[in-house]
Amino acid sequence: MPHDAPLNITVYGAGAWGTALAIAYAPQHHVTLWGRDTPALERCARERCNQALLPGAPFPESLTLEADLTAASQHADLHLVVTPVAGLRALAEHLASSANPAPLLWACKGFEAGSGKLAHEIVAETLGAAHPCGALSGPSFAAEVAAGLPAAITLAATRHSDAVEWARRLHQPRLRLYANDDVIGAEVGGAVKNVMAIAAGVADGLGFGLNARAALITRGLAEIARLGIALGGRQETFMGLAGLGDLVLTCTGDLSRNRRVGLALAGEQSLDDILAELGHVAEGVSTTRETVALAARHQVDMPISSAVNAVLDGRLGAREAVEALLARDPRSE
Repeated sequence: MPHDAPLNITVYGAGAWGTALAIAYAPQHHVTLWGRDTPALERCARERCNQALLPGAPFPESLTLEADLTAASQHADLHLVVTPVAGLRALAEHLASSANPAPLLWACKGFEAGSGKLAHEIVAETLGAAHPCGALSGPSFAAEVAAGLPAAITLAATRHSDAVEWARRLHQPRLRLYANDDVIGAEVGGAVKNVMAIAAGVADGLGFGLNARAALITRGLAEIARLGIALGGRQETFMGLAGLGDLVLTCTGDLSRNRRVGLALAGEQSLDDILAELGHVAEGVSTTRETVALAARHQVDMPISSAVNAVLDGRLGAREAVEALLARDPRSE
């Protein structure tokens, strides 16, 4: 294949973000979009739009939809997994059993429920530690990417040369990619910012104001960096797109699902009702429990994450949790 020839990219996951990436890359590459929900995928194929999740974002004519997982994966030059983290292991196991050893990127953010493992650990266990792989992460709302609005994200790979090459091949004027070789840092930033977005939504919902939101984002970034460094990430990653950039967007943007969870918790809705009304996956809910468990295992102080976990578990009300944070003893920054 010529060095700059269009890639055969298979996007796994026809949710909002998977659909948006498929729309973004289809004009320049040969893109196949696979989804687990066959009837929903068939509706998308008929309407040439994911009307349920991204209304008003038509599919490029070149975008192919495929419900058969084997058919979708067999000719890919690049596998791009955009399912929730819960679906990554099964997909990686399928790819491990196939005859196509193409590189694997993932755009899912979070920790595996129960194990607390990051995506790169799941991929290493299923495809082998030497398999070329990496993460896409950074400030990016699906609706804006699908609409062609400018965005910049990080592509972090286990080998720096892979990150540079893949970022170059996937880079677009309106979807800029920056290469990075700190996969752990990118993954932790993308995962834990969702926890902080729930906290920001709670604070906003309680009417605590912009000063409180700015303080929460700043102290939330400190928590993310502490955990990320303990797990092997680098400080500078948390100052970039996959850290600060993603955190600011998710804590302030009205399109943030996790922030909306926090807003509803502040209104004293039950978590079950909130998630039913949301209609999308809010990764921060499942990520919070694993974040707190990892923090305890590595002896990392994460008071905001612990407060969010107490609210989600029903041990504290939203206002009680914020007041408990405010009552903490003063300390050096």
